[in-house]
Amino acid sequence: MIYKPFQNIQLSALGLGAMRLPVIDGKMEAIDEAAACEMINHAMEQGVNYYDTAWGYHGGSSEEVLGRALKRYPRERFYLADKFPGYDLENMDKAAEIFNQQLEKCQVDYFDFYLFHNVYEQNIQAYLDPQYHIFEYLTEQKAAGRIKHLGFSAHGSIAVMERFLKAYGDAMEFCQIQLNYLDWTLQDAKAKVKLLQEWNIPIWVMEPLRGGRLANLTEEQAAQLSALRPGETAVSLAFRFLQALPGVTVILSGMSNLAQLNANLETFQTDAPLDAQETAKLLALVPKLLDRDAAPCTACRYCTGYCPQALDIPMLLRLYNERLFAGGGSGIPPALAVLSTEKWPSACIACRSCERVCPQQIKISNILDAFAKTIK
Repeated sequence: MIYKPFQNIQLSALGLGAMRLPVIDGKMEAIDEAAACEMINHAMEQGVNYYDTAWGYHGGSSEEVLGRALKRYPRERFYLADKFPGYDLENMDKAAEIFNQQLEKCQVDYFDFYLFHNVYEQNIQAYLDPQYHIFEYLTEQKAAGRIKHLGFSAHGSIAVMERFLKAYGDAMEFCQIQLNYLDWTLQDAKAKVKLLQEWNIPIWVMEPLRGGRLANLTEEQAAQLSALRPGETAVSLAFRFLQALPGVTVILSGMSNLAQLNANLETFQTDAPLDAQETAKLLALVPKLLDRDAAPCTACRYCTGYCPQALDIPMLLRLYNERLFAGGGSGIPPALAVLSTEKWPSACIACRSCERVCPQQIKISNILDAFAKTIK
């Protein structure tokens, strides 16, 4: 395992993200705890020491499962990260209540890393609003030793990140951003990396495979990538791209089974970043991928808890993209045919509750409306 220095500690370059743990019968709230523990045990044996969870992952059960899995290990053997769920504005006045519940759920006395979760356009004003005392509360917990390192994650624009850094940047020890070779230009991740480098803030990577999108290429695309460096897979090349970026410390991967974990462990046995020529060739392939990526959904599932119709929004967006990628068309997709019409895109009432918490700021109601019109 590759390790990266952070202040006075060594962190595994590969971190295990607990947002996509194995589940039972496809139900995201029903974590297969035995399978998840098997993965975590194997990760620990192979030297992974960084584990990341959050209040909303797996419908709130991620923290509990991860806490039980890690409880069997000495506390000094792992670094645990959690987050204040500011993606939901209703949580803004509950910092103390939520933080204490998180410690209980994770069965720890402190968090090694704690983040302002998902700083973006919809919540930046609330995060900066002094009436909620969020910054003051979290810095108090850091002074008390219940947070060892304080940082933030950001899905927002450069302007939003700059506002946050102007207010709290001097206290931020790390920043977690969506970073991969597809978003290098699509979401201007290149400029975000530059901004964080200017602030001297170490970078944590989320969505290195863009919700699995970069692991599921067409045969032609996969072959083009493999030609860059024979012997490497499309997945390992995505990680090699990130290894080449100065300032990147931890790369989080939301692995769902042992096969994915083992493949990633093999990649992170060596630090073999792409060189400048390989990076240029990889980025030159991006426009062909962007043509196929209509709805930039990463299947984080923040949206599903806010849908009054209980629609599986990530699944619907994936089906929409598949239809678009196939060149359009009409008819009922097989995946919808087995569902009641109450779960079809036409059931969307355009309340936009999902859009208020979407990190990618996808116009979900518009897409579902367009999708519904193609189903005949």
